Amino acid sequence: MGRAPSVDDSVLLRHLTEIFRQSGYEGASLTALSAASGLHRASLYHRFPTGKPGMAAAVLESVERAFGDIVAPLTSESDPTAAVEEMARRVGVFYAAGRLACVLDTMTLRGAPDDIRARAAHLATSWLTAMADVARRAGASEEDARRRARAALARIEGSLILARVLDDPAEFQLALAELPQILIRQPAPAG
Repeated sequence: MGRAPSVDDSVLLRHLTEIFRQSGYEGASLTALSAASGLHRASLYHRFPTGKPGMAAAVLESVERAFGDIVAPLTSESDPTAAVEEMARRVGVFYAAGRLACVLDTMTLRGAPDDIRARAAHLATSWLTAMADVARRAGASEEDARRRARAALARIEGSLILARVLDDPAEFQLALAELPQILIRQPAPAG
C-alpha cells in the first residue's frame, strides 16, 4: 500500500492555480510551483509525470469543473434574468469579488502550449455559448445573442483587469450587476 499524498489534491490544485493565475504559464516556474504546493519537485513529478504541462492541464480541468457550476443556472433556471443573476453571483465567488486575476487570461500568455491555449479557448467558447443561449431564450436574435454574450464576457474580463490594475474590485462588482441588462435587455424597437 502506497503512502498517502502529503497534500490533498484539492489543496494542491488551489495552490497551483494561484501560481498560474499570478504568473501565467511561462512564468510559473517549477520552483514557484513547488514552493506554493509545499511539495518537493520530485513529489510534483510523481503527481504530474509530464511536469508543468500536466500541472497546467490539471488546473484547467479544475477550472472547467468550476465553470460548469458557474454556467449551470443558464440552462437549469427557467427565468433568464434569475439565471444570469445566479451566474453573476457564482462568477463573483469564483473571482473572489474581483480580487483574483482570470486564470484563462494568464494561462494563455506567452509560452503556453497550444493544447493549453485550445482548452482555454474551448472553455471561453462554452461560456459564450451558454450566455448566448440564455439571451436567445430572453428574445434576442441569434446574431444579437452572440453579440450580447461577447459584450458580457468582455465586460467581465475587462473589469477583472481594472480591478487588478487599480487594486479596486468595484468595477468588477458593477460589471456583474450589469450582466442581466447586457444579456437580457430587450432590443430597441425598429425605426
